[in-house]
Amino acid sequence: MGLPLAALLLAKDGHTIVWAGICRREAIGTRRLLRVLGHPRVAIMPDLSNPELRRAVQSLSPDLIVSWFWTKNVPASFRAIAPHGAIGVHPSLLPRHRGPNPFFWTIDCGDEVAGVTAHVLEDEYDTGAMLGQRSLRIEATWNAWTLATKLDRPSLMLLREVVASYANGEPPEPGFQNEALATLAPEPSDDDLELRWTDSSAAIARRVRAASPWPGAFTAIGDEILVLRRVRLACDFPRSLLPGQAFVRKDNVAVVRTGDGAVELLGARFDGDDEPELDASEIAEIVHAARELGSLA
Repeated sequence: MGLPLAALLLAKDGHTIVWAGICRREAIGTRRLLRVLGHPRVAIMPDLSNPELRRAVQSLSPDLIVSWFWTKNVPASFRAIAPHGAIGVHPSLLPRHRGPNPFFWTIDCGDEVAGVTAHVLEDEYDTGAMLGQRSLRIEATWNAWTLATKLDRPSLMLLREVVASYANGEPPEPGFQNEALATLAPEPSDDDLELRWTDSSAAIARRVRAASPWPGAFTAIGDEILVLRRVRLACDFPRSLLPGQAFVRKDNVAVVRTGDGAVELLGARFDGDDEPELDASEIAEIVHAARELGSLA
């Protein structure tokens, strides 16, 4: 259940996929999966709480239920269909960053290492016994999208290894999560995404990366709300500025004072606008206009 790629790879590994539920319409690989399994055994956005669906899947006698980016809760009644239960892979090193958006919080918290965790599915999201982990170091240039794509390969590798161990009759020894180390990773709210210029430059830069490319960290400059896509810590800025005040340097780059320094504004978009990204010089023009009106960031 989830995205088609996992089902296609598991079928390639020699496992029999008796049924597949796809989490969204037009997911990449859907047509290929329909060709491999046939239309009767593929469902788009199925309701797992539907008793008729549950009976239909149960009649196919699955041994194991596998989730890869299935974004909803799998009911206990559905998990009970398979004698080996249900497993999934979460894109964090559980119990850290449980929830729907570990990519944002991994970068925003300044974690140096990210990873994926195979685990047993339970009633509560991301709380089940751990079956394996893979980790990788985060590079300072990565944003949330980069991190998500970097985790896809280890996530699929781990999933295939764990499923193979079940197929060989030697499932991994479960390791229970330490609740004292658990943190949550909800979808960021507007309060999380609005930049606070009294924060440190490093914290602001991390938040911009964590929220990029979507939904984006934002700030007001004059009458405009800009979603910042790229910023950089600044060394050259007027020390007389207060946190939140903006200035355009002679090189036509806008800088904003932070709690401990300043950042350069290098890329942005207007809030609610899908037009091409504003570059540093275009942002500088907006800052110039705001300063003429006496309204700063």
